[in-house]
Amino acid sequence: MSERPCGVEAAFRTTSGRVRGREAGDGITAVLGIPYAAAPFGARRFREPRPAAAWDGIRDCTAFGPISPQSAELPGSPVWHPGDEDILTVNVWAPEHADGGALPVFFWIHGGAYTFGSSAQPDFDGTVLARAGLVVVSCNYRVGFEGFGHVPGFPDNRGLLDQAAALRWVQDNVSAFGGDPGNVTVAGHSAGGGSVVCLMGMEQTRGLFRRAIAHSVPHAFYTVELATAVTERIAAEAGVAPTAHGLLSVPPQALVAASDKAAARCGTEPVTPVHAFDPVIFQPVVDGEVLPADPLRMLASGAAREVDLLVCHTLEEYWFLHAVGAVREVTTEAELADFADALALPAHLVDGYRALMPGAPVLDRYLALFSDAQFGEYTTRLAEHHARAGGRAHLARFARRREGARPWHTADIPFAFGNLDAVGADFLIGSAPDAHDHALSRRMLLSWAAFAATGDPGWPALTPDTTPVKSWAVPKDHLTADGTSGLRALWHDVRFDLLRPAQATRPRSRGLSGA
Repeated sequence: MSERPCGVEAAFRTTSGRVRGREAGDGITAVLGIPYAAAPFGARRFREPRPAAAWDGIRDCTAFGPISPQSAELPGSPVWHPGDEDILTVNVWAPEHADGGALPVFFWIHGGAYTFGSSAQPDFDGTVLARAGLVVVSCNYRVGFEGFGHVPGFPDNRGLLDQAAALRWVQDNVSAFGGDPGNVTVAGHSAGGGSVVCLMGMEQTRGLFRRAIAHSVPHAFYTVELATAVTERIAAEAGVAPTAHGLLSVPPQALVAASDKAAARCGTEPVTPVHAFDPVIFQPVVDGEVLPADPLRMLASGAAREVDLLVCHTLEEYWFLHAVGAVREVTTEAELADFADALALPAHLVDGYRALMPGAPVLDRYLALFSDAQFGEYTTRLAEHHARAGGRAHLARFARRREGARPWHTADIPFAFGNLDAVGADFLIGSAPDAHDHALSRRMLLSWAAFAATGDPGWPALTPDTTPVKSWAVPKDHLTADGTSGLRALWHDVRFDLLRPAQATRPRSRGLSGA
């Protein structure tokens, strides 16, 4: 239940104690940095999340909590400092509503290559979305080695287990903020979208949400063998054995530094051939326990057919990653052939993109292929497999273009959150927003809200035989039948389970010593 003592901000009663937030404007109360689990350090490091300790009195929750260990410094966002340990927190934006009925809940998982990011990024502020009639919740979780590094004898996918614990917190507590625990939508972007589709097939989250929104889902996961090879590289950079004892002896800040060094070395000594082009070294691990199978296979099996799914990707995902220097540049036909070989792409795909993009530079064809292999086609396949397995699925693509602005990775999120004026959003969306952009943002935000409330975002669901696609664009959107796409025809017989190499490569000369 909530309390509103005279002269102070709203107080809410959670299972751990009472909390007080701050007014965020227009009847929205933001309650930030609420612990949902105990600090995952000391004796709890590399273990599954444990319950948060209770407190007496009213806890002041007017500022975001500390973020997970990482080296990233993002615009307008907090940074991690050694000694910050109480990192497993949630934030709630709770609207006042006159009828007193329970509102749909929108639960957001941030992205960041499973390596960085936090719920405090300005474009993730839940105020505008809450005004649409949702209780908005976001969470911090362990990223990088703390959350996704393989440690012998400890659970894999600790970041996913953190997210599951935060969803259990929602079940136990969101009614105090006016939310309906029986109508929860889990949503995320990039690594957050990848997390969403992993959560859909995990036993630990069964019954914790009824709908899912996943934007720009990466085709990214490891076998245990690959995760072990990554740990070996990072342990070598840290100067310890790749054992539980060795890794526990390395402070979080040193493990972050060792992980950054291992990622930087991937350009010349990749753990898998793909790392030579995109050195993201942390991914969910298909361990058979926390994550029973890769998400595409789980959805195809009907493991989550009771969950409504909305997926979206941008038309030019990798142009953003190239712009920020996160991927290797490819400018010659020989380099493009090496890239295709690294991803095990069939030759007809390279030829087909050349035919469909006549006169385009090699770099553009490379980025287009990479975008579709890692995000676009994979995201679309998830929706199609879910529909064919008996689930309800909707598909959208972000196609907004303006002079100097591409529909690239991350550009869609400030639009859907209604945060076009947030710090850093101008770079993400590629230009200052105009009236058409604000109108598009409103349409996207309302589609999220409608889907969270009813399961219907405003356009037809996929069927086993048809793939209708909503294209978000300016000045107006359009609906197409995906079967008419030349690109989709190229991918028709390509099997994603054959695209990623199953074996780790081994360093050529420097070994695992880091010398």
